[in-house]
Amino acid sequence: MTLTEERLDAAFSALADPTRRAIVTRLSAGDATVKELAEPFTISLQAVSKHIRVLERSGLISQGVDAQRRPCRLEIDTADELINWITEQKQRWEGRLDALEAHLEQVRAVQVQESSE
Repeated sequence: MTLTEERLDAAFSALADPTRRAIVTRLSAGDATVKELAEPFTISLQAVSKHIRVLERSGLISQGVDAQRRPCRLEIDTADELINWITEQKQRWEGRLDALEAHLEQVRAVQVQESSE
């Protein structure tokens, strides 16, 4: 699965909120119910549910049905796609920096050569 621009925007937007990042961090340790996810926060269960809906729409988490429970789980495929996108950007930036460094070395070498003449 490759993230569309819309999905990428939704995922980064969802992760821009510290409460949602905390929820994702908690889910990285394993599935949890909305009530379990709400425990460390001083906000209402309804507010946590809204955060969960944002995370679900972004594809970062899903909510299943397990008897009477509705556990939330981290969607590893979406997280992997975000990591892949970030890695590609990092490699692109590093390539540009390497090219800049090589160019600066050439300029320095020419300056040294010109100053010694």
